[in-house]
Parts: sequence; C-alpha cells; structure tokens
Amino acid sequence: MSALIIYRSVNGILLLDKPCGYSSNNILQKVKKIFCAKKAGHTGSLDPIASGMLPICFGEATKIAQYLLNSNKTYHVIFKLGQSTSTFDSEGEVLLIRKINVNDQKIRKVLNQFTGYTYQIPPMYSAIKYKGKPLYFYARKNIFINRKKRLVHISDIQYINNKNNLIEIKLSCSKGTYIRSLIHDIGEKLKCGAHIVFLRRLKIAHYIESDLINFNLLQKLKNNFKNLISPSIFYKKIDRLLISIDSALYHLNEIVLNSEEERLFKNGNNIFLKKNNTFNGIIRVKSEKKKILIGIGFIKDKTVLFPKRIIF
Repeated sequence: MSALIIYRSVNGILLLDKPCGYSSNNILQKVKKIFCAKKAGHTGSLDPIASGMLPICFGEATKIAQYLLNSNKTYHVIFKLGQSTSTFDSEGEVLLIRKINVNDQKIRKVLNQFTGYTYQIPPMYSAIKYKGKPLYFYARKNIFINRKKRLVHISDIQYINNKNNLIEIKLSCSKGTYIRSLIHDIGEKLKCGAHIVFLRRLKIAHYIESDLINFNLLQKLKNNFKNLISPSIFYKKIDRLLISIDSALYHLNEIVLNSEEERLFKNGNNIFLKKNNTFNGIIRVKSEKKKILIGIGFIKDKTVLFPKRIIF
C-alpha cells in the first residue's frame, strides 16, 4: 500500500529552466509533485519545442502571476527559411516549400520593419480559448477559427547570423507576443516562408538566464535526498531555491501603509493618500509595521489607492 501524500503550503516563485519536449502544464505538475505543494501555477506558457524561463508560482504567489505575465520578455530564436508549417515551428507539417532569395541586408531590413508596435494574429495551434476550448483543439480537427489581431510591441530584434538559411536572432517583446506568429510573418515578408526550429526564453522582467533553476537539478535533489533525510529537511533545502513574492514584483513601484491604512486595505477599502504621493497605476503595497508585502493596489490620480490583490 502506497504511503499517504500530505501536500503542504508553499509560497514563492521558482524560476524554472523548462527543458524542451514538455508542455508547460506537464512540467508544472512534475515540479508541483517534487515540492509536494498544495497549489501551483505557471506564468506565460512555453511551447513543447521551447526551453527557458518558466516562472512556477506556489501558494500566495499565484495571486500575482498576472503581474509577471505583464512583463517584457527576451527570447533567443533560430528559424529556418524556405518552409512554412502548420504550427509555425518544426513540430508541424510542412505546408509549403519556396525558393529562398535573400541576403543579410534584406534580412536586416525586414527585421527592422517588425520593431515597434505591430499587429499579429495568434496561431491556430495555441492555448487561446474559443467557446471554452483551446484553439489547438480545433486545429487538430482541421476546423479553422477566425482570430482577432493583437497589438504587441517588439522593442528590439538583434540579428546574429545566417548559417545555411538558419537565421539566429535575439528579441525583446511585450506580453502576449507569439514568437511563432512573428517568425511566420517575417517569413512571409521575405517571400520565402519560415518556421521556428529553436526557441529559448532568456528573460522576464528583471530576471535573467543565470537566475534559472535547472529541472534536472530538481530531480537530482529529489532522488539524492528525499529518501535519505527527513521530508522536512528536504523541503527546507528545495524551498531555498524559491524567490519571494516581493522580489518578483520588484519592477513595480512601492507604497508603505501604516497600521490603520493596512487594516483598511486588507478589508478591501479604498485609501485616500497624502498629497506628497507621486505614484499612479499598479503598485506593490507593503506594511510599515511588518515590513512585508501585503498586496497589489492601483492608484488613480495620485490620490486614491484601490486594493487589487490581498496577499497573506
């Protein structure tokens, strides 16, 4: 008879280095099991073909996932010219093969055309919901759904090289950008088609590649320690890999509330701020007394703080 698993309360964020070959949800379930966590979710899906930064939010951190999602992201991409596929990446069926007639100058010119604000249509093979089901559900049944264009922002595209029509770039973009759609559109602009063969997320907000925790390391820690030491010691060790919720929101401005303001905020009341406040918009809210994050707020006209999310 298998031992009863008692799930525990875990609060914090793991900056996971997702390996290729796993869906975001599949790797989430594996990590959740290693941490034996009651509640967990990920921010910003990565395709199975992709690797790199996938923040896993545990417990109270799931409440602030959307504020990480809203952050800019940086990717390392390699795409192949001359072929268009059903999924816009190398896992899909090749739909069209075209002649390639480009040089470095033309590639750079087209890449530059995609910097700034641009509209893109999400791919059919995506997790966007339509009538309660993800688009890929319809795509697998060869059912075409009209998708609305989305306004996204590409802040930078760095052209690295071209090796045998494999184009290597690095780019930074806003939330909601589909890199597969971007590369497909670039291929159409080059009049030869293109699809992704390599995709790695390097950065979200102020977190960079060196902050990542390798999934194989987690599995190794589990295999080496879990059966040799008490569970509490094991979990204490792996919990050290987590970053705090406050740290994850470091890119947001901060406001500190006194005890009375804290009480009002936690009860969902709006707070009228002092005249010297200079902040507007989304803000992290901290307790003056406890010196900890207590939630996310929204400041309007620099005068009123509205509670958005209460933490702890």
